[in-house]
Amino acid sequence: MTGGLGHLLVRAGSRLVGLPLAQVVEVLDPGAAFPVPSVEPAVRGVSVIRGRILPLVHLGALLESRACPPERSELGVLVELDGRRLCLEVEEAESVLYERGMPVQSGSALPWAAGVARTADGLIPLLDLAALGARFTETSAA
Repeated sequence: MTGGLGHLLVRAGSRLVGLPLAQVVEVLDPGAAFPVPSVEPAVRGVSVIRGRILPLVHLGALLESRACPPERSELGVLVELDGRRLCLEVEEAESVLYERGMPVQSGSALPWAAGVARTADGLIPLLDLAALGARFTETSAA
């Protein structure tokens, strides 16, 4: 089960998902994205955010195991994972959900879900950002 402060509900591709508020630093426009080589097709590139060069990852593309859409969204969620920062590109930040999550059924189609929350829109996956973020590293700007 997931607890904590709650979750920021964001639209990521075709899905509504929850990001743990304890790991959300801010919602912002990540600015220009600079392409970098990556084996992960969901990596848009890097952006300079608050003086740091950070990976910019399209969350919807990552969750759907596909490449980023051609158009960049003007909305990102800066998250901090074990002292490392990462910017997740999303289509919308919709609301904050303060209810506790429920356990994920075994064999779930979303491997990064730490739990689910029942809302008027149905079950919303609550993401385990630590598992997701372990794939990306931060580089300090010069």
